[in-house]
Amino acid sequence: MTSPSPLLYDTYYHIYNRGNNRENIFIQERNYTHFMNLYGKYIEPIADTFAYCLLRNHFHVSVRIKSKEEIFEYRKTLKVSTLINRRDQPDSLANQYEDQSRKPLGSDYPSRRFSDFFNAYAKAINNAYGRTGSLFQHPFGRVLITTDRQFWNVIAYIHQNPQKHKFVDDFRKWKWSSYGILLSDKPTKLQRNIVLEWFGGKQSYLDLHEKWVTEADSKWFAEDDYD
Repeated sequence: MTSPSPLLYDTYYHIYNRGNNRENIFIQERNYTHFMNLYGKYIEPIADTFAYCLLRNHFHVSVRIKSKEEIFEYRKTLKVSTLINRRDQPDSLANQYEDQSRKPLGSDYPSRRFSDFFNAYAKAINNAYGRTGSLFQHPFGRVLITTDRQFWNVIAYIHQNPQKHKFVDDFRKWKWSSYGILLSDKPTKLQRNIVLEWFGGKQSYLDLHEKWVTEADSKWFAEDDYD
């Protein structure tokens, strides 16, 4: 199989992956929580997330990989925060953190962060359940999102996935999805305001989710969807 191109900076994607040989990647309820915690550690620093859905044997996310400058700024802010919490450290350490925050990222840095994320989760599952070998299929799926229509359809498609694969009879009931979070007023790290603005408000968001994303439409952004 030809290796896909590295993820590009400042670019929108539909990203997805499934268990190797269609194996479940979520075995117990606590696995979903751990997956999201690792996602926060590895992916939130390098990507804005618009939607997600975790299913038993695969997952989907809609993201924008941040620009290099945004990632540098995040790293710089993180280092400053660390120093504030460690006031006993010498001034030279501050300079060291500053140098680290500007360390060149490389063209493959976003892709490596996703690989590190998958490896960290796979290691946790292997340790917890006494399994060995690769947990995820390689390479992970990624499709560029380049139009408003794709953006709307990707998010609706991601949220409709549990019903599409018959995990539930109504996708709104699936717990491990961003569908309800984007409608609520609860604090979230998702880009809720951007999503709702792009849809044109909550009512348009609801209306567009009522329309089933067809197989023909999904070919734009889910080239080889997983079951």
